[in-house]
Amino acid sequence: MIVGGLTVDPYTNTPIVILKDPETEDVLPIWIGFFEASAIATQLEKVKLARPMTHDLMRNILETLGAKVLRIEVTELKENTYYALIHIELDGKVYEIDSRPSDAIALALRTGASIFVNEEVLEKSKQSQVQSEEEKTLDELLQQVDEGTYKM
Repeated sequence: MIVGGLTVDPYTNTPIVILKDPETEDVLPIWIGFFEASAIATQLEKVKLARPMTHDLMRNILETLGAKVLRIEVTELKENTYYALIHIELDGKVYEIDSRPSDAIALALRTGASIFVNEEVLEKSKQSQVQSEEEKTLDELLQQVDEGTYKM
């Protein structure tokens, strides 16, 4: 997957990072916080800051210790919350570090690590998106109903 971009949910005004598979055109929108969106945006826009941000600091620490971020992986979707792992190699041993997807993505962008999404997560996300569209359609229909027309 690659970061396809950032956008803002027009209903909640919450930032969304869009992960995209360039081969299959699968898309995974993940709602994130403003600070994480800023960290991702500065890297996408190649903005150079005078001082390191948190994710720059994480990269610097890992590099100084000789560790390498191998990949990040969005592993689960539970109760509308995404989970991720950062796979780090240090001294020939691989560690899996629990992370929010937004932090893992921000770190992957800074280290050049690949971004993966578990197939089950993609399927759950697709189902959730279909349900959301159905709910929006139902909401739109309900808003058009004239309450005075149908008396019980």
